[in-house]
Amino acid sequence: MPELPEVETTIAGLRPVLEGQRLTLVEPRRADLRWPIPVDLRQRMTGSVVTALSRRAKYGLVETDRGDVMIFHLGMSGRWRIDPAELEKHDHLLIETEAGHRMVLNDPRRFGSLDLVRIETLDSYKAFAAMGPEPLGDDFTGAYLKAATRDRKAPIKQLLLDQRTVAGLGNIYVCEALHMAGISPRKRGGSISKPRYEQLVTAIKQVLTAAIAAGGSTLRDYAQPDGELGYFAKDWLVYGREGLACHCGATVKRRVDSGRSTFYCSKCQK
Repeated sequence: MPELPEVETTIAGLRPVLEGQRLTLVEPRRADLRWPIPVDLRQRMTGSVVTALSRRAKYGLVETDRGDVMIFHLGMSGRWRIDPAELEKHDHLLIETEAGHRMVLNDPRRFGSLDLVRIETLDSYKAFAAMGPEPLGDDFTGAYLKAATRDRKAPIKQLLLDQRTVAGLGNIYVCEALHMAGISPRKRGGSISKPRYEQLVTAIKQVLTAAIAAGGSTLRDYAQPDGELGYFAKDWLVYGREGLACHCGATVKRRVDSGRSTFYCSKCQK
């Protein structure tokens, strides 16, 4: 599933061809993805000018001069394609600009979503209302994380994947950050000291920043809007490396927690 760095990379790829552009055509090519697509999406978006593109957690935001925000989620396999030679079966949204660019949202498994809200209601949008701070933002600190997990008995990995604790973290980067910080994924959140939480926050920011710089990680069908694949996967230290050597010489292990694979080193992570 595309995670925060992949969405950030997607936004960066769309910005040069969408921001400041008038949309001459916005055409949903089916009625739904994971959820129904707003029936008035075409009417409200066509003719508008895109004023900004941004990201909230794992969602992309496309703002217009009419005060609307189109919210997209890439689901399991979604990606944007810019100026494709021809439309494909799974291109479910078509956008054309006055400058002559064409963008399509491709989602073979249809686990993604499209929504449209007024900008003044964005913070109360159903997916955002209870979200924690952005992991790359100034509000996400060791002190915040210590307070947010105080007295919590749940494992730290579970707490980090909870969007109410921090917005947008996914399985790959949580595994990598916990390894970088030397913290066991099974350690109880409330038992972690503030200094170790400071180390963990630093690790989360570092691993996300490095992944964004590398264009994200290539999983299944994910690619950047220009068709290039993300290359952070080659820098994974534990994720997907079960049975291989950790840099400390021990063997990377894998366990399944709540249906998700957890990769870790029992020697490095305590």
